[in-house]
Amino acid sequence: MLDVKRQIKALPDVNYLVVGLGLTGYSVASFLLARGYRCRVQDTRELPPYLGRLQQHFGDVDFNPRPLDDALIAWADALVVSPGLSVHTPEIQRAVSRGKGILGDIELFARLAEAPVIAITGSNGKSTVTTLVGEMIRDDGRAVAVGGNLGRPALDLLADNPEFFVLELSSYQLETTHSLRPRVAAVLNLCEDHLDRYASYRDYVDAKLRIYRNAEICVSNADDPPTHHDSHDIRFSLDPAADAEFRLGEDDDGHWLGHRDEAWVRTDELRLSGRHNWANGLAAMAIAHALGIGRDAIVDALTGFGGIPHRSQFVAEIDGVEYVNDSKATNVGAAQASIEGRDRPVILIAGGLSKGADMTVMADALRRKVRHVLLFGEDASRLEAAWQNATVIERVRDMREAVVRACEIAERGDCVLLAPACASFDMYPKFEARGDDFMARVRELEHE
Repeated sequence: MLDVKRQIKALPDVNYLVVGLGLTGYSVASFLLARGYRCRVQDTRELPPYLGRLQQHFGDVDFNPRPLDDALIAWADALVVSPGLSVHTPEIQRAVSRGKGILGDIELFARLAEAPVIAITGSNGKSTVTTLVGEMIRDDGRAVAVGGNLGRPALDLLADNPEFFVLELSSYQLETTHSLRPRVAAVLNLCEDHLDRYASYRDYVDAKLRIYRNAEICVSNADDPPTHHDSHDIRFSLDPAADAEFRLGEDDDGHWLGHRDEAWVRTDELRLSGRHNWANGLAAMAIAHALGIGRDAIVDALTGFGGIPHRSQFVAEIDGVEYVNDSKATNVGAAQASIEGRDRPVILIAGGLSKGADMTVMADALRRKVRHVLLFGEDASRLEAAWQNATVIERVRDMREAVVRACEIAERGDCVLLAPACASFDMYPKFEARGDDFMARVRELEHE
């Protein structure tokens, strides 16, 4: 167990204002209150989802259901801002102008963590790579705690006292992190995303690249130059001719993933399908190898890993038609990678909130790989305008109609793919709910 006294000494004894009471805010408030810190919680909602649980554990919590006003800012020495809230809002910038510290949960974690940290970010694939690296470490017989933007919040992992921490980190979390010194930091890929929050794509990229600050080893994508840190990077590539330490290889028997010219695992041995998942596998190999994880453990994890729900998740095959749930494809890069990774003609189900992204970049992939697109959601008309000359496009009302229509259109050998290229919040509370709805509608087909 971690020494609580050591933890208290590691964090300044100041007034902490937790801004936002979602899962991360609950984790931060619980951590601070359990250790005797002076802590208030602010949220504009009267009954945020974790308030009851916080009160159950800590009694009379100093909860403030009101906007972030001058009185709260004046009381606080440090604002611990939940990642879902932009640090560029006028209220938080007012706190900055008054000399208040602006932190996130990863910053608090970084000040306390003693085991090596593996930090992983990117526009797409980071949950898969983070989980896969964790499996590789476990298969090598080492204790590991996995979380961050995926699964358990980072502060909750400290109690595990592992040999390694593996963290998925979002650009939002990186904005408020200054003290993190990763043993390995990786940027998997970059594409337009969250442009509803950032002033420009450059600002989004810069937020992602913060992960390399103070890192001992940097892993980047040889095929995606904006991910590069410097010439000392360990790189992975899907180009068999690339000068990358971990790369895709090709011979008379097909493709393999390996280290330089040495094949470690053939792609037909993997349970994960699609070239985008080959890239994810190579990234995980590079990270694990940099940590000293053995080749056998790396290969065992790769061949045994079946993927994460809602990430290129096989649902069913009905009358020769494959149904795949990639609801996590919430931006154009993820959706394009999902489409490109299919080895069958695609019937695409897409739509939702496009977050200001340039949807025209998907047109070429649609033209080559997609027979028919079924669109619904708030920005369906925007997607239709961007893709109108690429393939056949049809508007539907909801997921049920999309799946029924896809079944009518699809031919034996096709893939019906949910890869929305958009966020889900116009119709669903989260992308998992959207994926669950898709799978439920497919199972209705199975029982007809």
